[in-house]
Amino acid sequence: MNMPGRKILLWATLAAVAATPVVSQTPAPAPDFSGVWRHPTLPGFEPMASGPTAVTNKTRRPDGASNWNMLVGDYSNPILKPQAAEAVKKQGDLSLAGIMPPTPANQCWPQPVPYIFWTFNMQMMQQKDKITILYSNPDHEFRQVRMNQSHPARMTPSWYGDSVGHYEGDTLVIDTVGIKTGRPYEMVDVYGTPYSEKLHVVERYRLLDYTEAKEGLDRDAKENQRIGQGDIDRSYRGKHLQLQFTVEDEGTFTTPWTATITYGRGSNGWDEQVCAENTREYTGKSADVPTAARADF
Repeated sequence: MNMPGRKILLWATLAAVAATPVVSQTPAPAPDFSGVWRHPTLPGFEPMASGPTAVTNKTRRPDGASNWNMLVGDYSNPILKPQAAEAVKKQGDLSLAGIMPPTPANQCWPQPVPYIFWTFNMQMMQQKDKITILYSNPDHEFRQVRMNQSHPARMTPSWYGDSVGHYEGDTLVIDTVGIKTGRPYEMVDVYGTPYSEKLHVVERYRLLDYTEAKEGLDRDAKENQRIGQGDIDRSYRGKHLQLQFTVEDEGTFTTPWTATITYGRGSNGWDEQVCAENTREYTGKSADVPTAARADF
């Protein structure tokens, strides 16, 4: 056995490896979510085909879609704890009685996550260290997402909570906690489903080809009611945007639940809007507007 020869061969191999240049890995570019995105229906949440999912409307139009003029949440949804089911039933009873319940949207209050997802128009402004998300309806609202950071150990609850984000390949992931509680319009959806200080929402945004997006659009058309001002360009066959979000709240829900929203491109521009409290016209009776025990500012 020629041991010296083997040692020479080993050293030669190590020298060759050491001489091999190291090629740096260029980070993959972040997906481009720029532009105005719209979803054309109300309430807007697309329930999942299986598994725990969002509360849906019990009242339907002749075509089977949700009746936007009569919002009665399905309080038998197993995701709801008893007190949450009671809150959904109470708001539905108001609708059945012809009373328009007050909501963050119709009273011009800031809309919490995930309630704000119902709005027609959304625009995302991407920067390296921050993402700003704009919403247009019923007023111009925005959220800021700090990228590649953690939630602070102690935080002051706020209208939109504390949001941090990061990219996972082609997907933007946003994690939100610290959403303000103790106000009259404390709800995660248009059916009055409440939330507690334990509310935790994870959003996942990714671009889809039209053929893949069509599945979500079809679920949306089956569940929700098309509204003109939120219409999308029906001829558009380019990239669509899907938001899949998961809601967790031990104080309100028996289990985490998931829903989606599928966005297309708008068929017209982003109109200027101003929300003014109590200027909207409703049919039927008016609901008493709850008043906070103390000023929230």
